[in-house]
Amino acid sequence: MSDPLEAGPLESGPLEEVADDTRPPHAGPLSQISAALVALAVGVAGAIGSVALGLGRMTQPGPGLWPFAISVVIVVLSAVLVVTGRKLEDTERFSKASLLTAAGLVTLILLAWLLPLIGFEIPSLLLVFVWLRWLGRESWRTSIVVSVLTVAAFYLLFVVLLQVPLPRLI
Repeated sequence: MSDPLEAGPLESGPLEEVADDTRPPHAGPLSQISAALVALAVGVAGAIGSVALGLGRMTQPGPGLWPFAISVVIVVLSAVLVVTGRKLEDTERFSKASLLTAAGLVTLILLAWLLPLIGFEIPSLLLVFVWLRWLGRESWRTSIVVSVLTVAAFYLLFVVLLQVPLPRLI
């Protein structure tokens, strides 16, 4: 009888080979540095926008303090990635799967655009639904139920309990 702690199929290496075979090919250092520069630009834009909102003081933080802090972290990490990016090989080439990421970004931009116009309820509901149904490939029932429950939970948390002044219909 063999010992269950002895080398088994997971230690033989095929799992690692399969994982490497299914991965998209590497995009190269230029893509890595380009992505880092885009993130750096987003961080700088976020920091500028945060300062425009007002940072406040340490005893009375303004609305731009936390976005500013996050933007500074993005800038620092992006700058490090610009310097070290030439040596890294973890950037993947764009493929059909990359379109899902682009679709997610477009829906976030639509959310930001619709939020002040019609409130957070409908755009948030649509965002969660689209992400679940088409990006996550969940069933219709799951997508509808989770979308409604998510928006209801956010409404209760932010509007009712925390009294955050969100643009809203209700």
